[in-house]
Order: sequence, then structure tokens, then C-alpha cells
Amino acid sequence: MDNNKELILISISGVDKPGITASITEILSKYNVTVLDIGQADIHNTLSLGILFKTDEKNSGNVMKDLLFSASSLGINIRFYPVTVEEYEKWVTMQGKNRYILTLLGRKLTAKQISTVTRIIADQGLNIDAIKRLTGRMPLDERKANVRACIEFSVRGNPRDSEEMQRALLKLSSDLDMDYSFQLDNMYRRMRRLICFDMDSTLIETEVIDELAIRAGVGDKVKAITERAMRGEIDFTESFRERVALLKGLDESVMEEIAENLPITEGVDRLMFVLKKYGYKIAILSGGFTYFGNYLKNKYGIDYVYANELEIIDGKLTGNYLGEVVDGKRKAELLKLISQVEKVDIAQTIAVGDGANDLPMLATAGLGIAFHAKPKVKANAKQSISTIGLDGVLYFLGFKDSYLEERGKL
Repeated sequence: MDNNKELILISISGVDKPGITASITEILSKYNVTVLDIGQADIHNTLSLGILFKTDEKNSGNVMKDLLFSASSLGINIRFYPVTVEEYEKWVTMQGKNRYILTLLGRKLTAKQISTVTRIIADQGLNIDAIKRLTGRMPLDERKANVRACIEFSVRGNPRDSEEMQRALLKLSSDLDMDYSFQLDNMYRRMRRLICFDMDSTLIETEVIDELAIRAGVGDKVKAITERAMRGEIDFTESFRERVALLKGLDESVMEEIAENLPITEGVDRLMFVLKKYGYKIAILSGGFTYFGNYLKNKYGIDYVYANELEIIDGKLTGNYLGEVVDGKRKAELLKLISQVEKVDIAQTIAVGDGANDLPMLATAGLGIAFHAKPKVKANAKQSISTIGLDGVLYFLGFKDSYLEERGKL
């Protein structure tokens, strides 16, 4: 840099109002300065604005004098910090380091949660570049329905031990009743295009096979097998065969009654509306049954449904199924197949599920999210949501409440 140039960082704070940034930059433009960095935030109507610029030494005094006069008339505070060439060059070298997005999510977020998370970040040698709130403004009455809080940290650097950090965040999420997502901030994160959902206990708050079993009078037997399978204690395909066999003789009309009364998971309506509006392709990849998957497909405009087909003869379930069982391995294969058909890079895919048979799908997707999952699943998934509804997925994708509300929905 030329010896007759100066680097100056200005920091501005005060009550926010229209025209402050315009007034400050108009003064800088008078002296033909070069802006090297700029950032602005507004917290509870309080402005924080920073500008790093390069100017001729002969002009620096006049620039600062004019800025001080303007700050006085605007009713804001302004401070000046000289920056050395060495400090600037060190800042520039940070550009080559990885950037990550850490998202914190819960019904509410406390200082203890934030302080513990930021300590984990610091201990890993990561630096926080920016913090923003994705959810709307919190009501003082925390008892109000559907309250949620989400903060997104942009951090830079390379973790000293990624696995140790994941373990620490997982423990913290359990201890302090919050969810988190830690993602590499690259072009794929900002260009997700395909999302695949498990159905039972994910899109709906029940296991349909349990509902069928209750009607068939074998509810306890089937539920016990289901729970063992979801915990990963027995092979899914074998458990599926055993459970379907117990449904023999059930009348086909029962399925329509169950479908029309499916308990939809909190947040699904909002999530589906947003995903469709922004052009995502949506798939159900389920170890459940196609009859119920197709019901949800018609309800929400879902693009693909892959599940299991029950054999029905003379209006009765035979206790058998048709075709290949959609197990964990098959879900992962289908995710890859659909991404190829849609010409979507696997890094642009998302998978959401709750059971052990969802783990291969979660591991294959660019972003795998365990939703209200069993302990084994949560421990093996890099992201999880356990505190709020399924629309929490939107925050992991970077959507802000205010951005969605501006478009006239929820």
C-alpha cells in the first residue's frame, strides 16, 4: 500500500433512523475514499455500523472532522480506530479459511445456552463473524402457542477437533433443551433443491402400522415389534414382515378412516407451503404404506412417494405385501435415484427422519436431520430437531420468519 495512504475504521452507534448510512457515506464520497469493509446491524432499534476505508493522509483529518460534525447533528456516536497494514493483511488472510453456519433453535434461547455454545466455538479456535436472529420478535409471555427462537452464527476457521465439537454440542442440546445445526457454509447450503421425508412419526405423529394393528386387535404385539425396530434392536425387514402378517383379515375400509384422521405433525403445513413456494422437490421415503403416503401427496402436492404396498384381496388385507421392502438401505438408494432424475447434486439434498432405518438416508443427504428421534438416531445424525415442530427445518435452511411473513404466509 502507498505510504501516503491511511486505513481508518469508524464505528457508529445510536438510535436508528432513516438516512444515517446515506449521510455518512456521502461525506466519505466527498473525499473519494475506498471502502474496504462495511457492516451494519440493528438491535432493538439501536444501530451499529462499521466502515473500514482507505484515504489519503492529507485528507484523513478533514474526513474525521466532517464525520464528527455529521454525527453530532444526527445524534449518534462515532469512534475512529487506525488500522495498520499488518493488521489489514492478517484480516485478508482469514478469507481462505472455512466458513460455517451454526444454528441454535428452541422454544426460547437463554444466555446460558448461548454462552455455552459460544465457549465451545472459541475452544475450537473458531471466530464468530456475524450473529442474526431468524425468528420473529419474541413475546414477553412465553406461554403463547408456537413460540420459538432461532439464532444463526456465521463462524470462520477450522475446528481443532470436529468430532469432539459435535459431541459437546449434542450433549449441550440434551442438557439445555435446545437444537443445533453445524453446516459448512458453501454454495450447496444456499442452493438446496430436494428434500426427502420419512412419514410415520415425522410427517405424522403416529406409526400407521400401529393404527392398523389396533383396529385388527393386535395393537400391543405390533407396537412392541415397531419400537424394537425403530431402536435398531432387530432387522427392519424381518420386523416389517412379522407386523404385516398380524394384520391379516383387516377390512380395506379401515385404511380410509385412518388416512382421513392422520395427526399431522406441528409445522408441516407451514413447511410444505414454503418448500413448494420456493421450488423444492419433495419426496416421501417411508417404511410405512403407499396408501397413506399418497394421501399426503395429494394433500400437500408432494412430488414422489416410495413406500410399501399392502396386498389386498376381496377387500381384505392378506397379511402379505407386494414388491421390495423400503428399508434403510432402500431409502438411501431412492434418495440418490431421485436426485439423479431431478439433476440435483447429492450435496443439495436434505433428508428428515426419526428412526434407525432413516440413518442411511440421513448420512447420504447433503443435510441429514433427525426429527424428534430415538437416542441412537440423534447420536448418529449431525443435525437434529427435538424442541419444536417440523417447520424448524426452515431455519436450518436459513429462512427468516420476517422474510416468509412478507410473502403473506404465517
